Amino acid sequence: MENKLDLIQSIGKIIVFIMILLSVFLFTVKTKNKLSNRLFGTYLLVIAFDLIGFFTVKTLAYPNIHILKTASSLLQLPLFYLYVLSACYINFKIKKAHILHVLLFAIFVVVFKVTSLSSTSLMFFEVIGELQYFGYIIAVFLVLKKYKTVYLENYSNANYIVYKWLFQISLFSCVAHSFVLFRWYLSNTSYKEYIININILISISVLSITVFFVLKALYQPELFKGVNKNLEPVRSSVSKNGKQTNIKKNGFNSKHLEKLTFCMKKERPYLDFDLTLQKLAIQTDIPEKELSLLINHYLGKHFFDFINGYRINDAEMLLKDPTKKDVTVLEILYQVGFNSKSSFYTAFKKVTNKTPTQYRKETLSLKN
Repeated sequence: MENKLDLIQSIGKIIVFIMILLSVFLFTVKTKNKLSNRLFGTYLLVIAFDLIGFFTVKTLAYPNIHILKTASSLLQLPLFYLYVLSACYINFKIKKAHILHVLLFAIFVVVFKVTSLSSTSLMFFEVIGELQYFGYIIAVFLVLKKYKTVYLENYSNANYIVYKWLFQISLFSCVAHSFVLFRWYLSNTSYKEYIININILISISVLSITVFFVLKALYQPELFKGVNKNLEPVRSSVSKNGKQTNIKKNGFNSKHLEKLTFCMKKERPYLDFDLTLQKLAIQTDIPEKELSLLINHYLGKHFFDFINGYRINDAEMLLKDPTKKDVTVLEILYQVGFNSKSSFYTAFKKVTNKTPTQYRKETLSLKN
């Protein structure tokens, strides 16, 4: 038993140290994404403060600190939710209304102060805490769903790292929280002796997630590139304007479609790996909203897939050209507008069901 307790305390100290170190980095690093970094840094500090209980009981000697530590768990999910918003949207700002996210924490600080952390208040706290957790985690996944839709409808660069990062840590949070729920279940049964094993699992999972955070911060500093918060998914914007039934009947579609097709074939704007709907709207001289409706609704494709369709078509032409057989796949992907090998391979296989190398070998062998 003592060995297990020592292990938990040791892991807890490592976790808190790493989280504080990463928080200092996030607060001091020079970047345009100051708000998202500070929110994530604060989120880590709040977790670190809560995890002090893993390796020290000294907070019990200071009632006010113990109350703050206990109630601080109600700040974790609100901070994570605000961080997700700030990481997804480049123009997200903290407003006065966001102070409401601190309300539950403030209420329970008062309740714990008045009741001296009575068993009744703690039980009520646990129930409210669980409801808060599930409410915020659902809100986070809804934000990510909207972000992904907006990204696909407005951006052509196959760069999902922000979405994947946020989705991964949200999923990790759910997994880690499942251990907490299981521990709570065991505490109310005759299997209380297994709680220490669950605490070891929780501490190891938290340590793994923390190391994952550090590695991401070191190797992918571009994670915090967001999209415009004012952009709405096409389907929702169409529904709001009440135009869903007559979009295909609008005469402007044929004129704009001609302009768009001409531009794509003659000017080949898709060769710009960082092409966005806004950029294409300027090049085609089509209002941005109408261009979005034209591509995402009238043509029935995401902007992302529409642009990559042209890129893949060019890539196919180059790959099956015998005179280009000495040109590497890496050179081709850059020539047609992609900026990474993984994104090119994913998009190419989605269209052709083959890797670029397989496609080249098969097409060239048929010609021979």
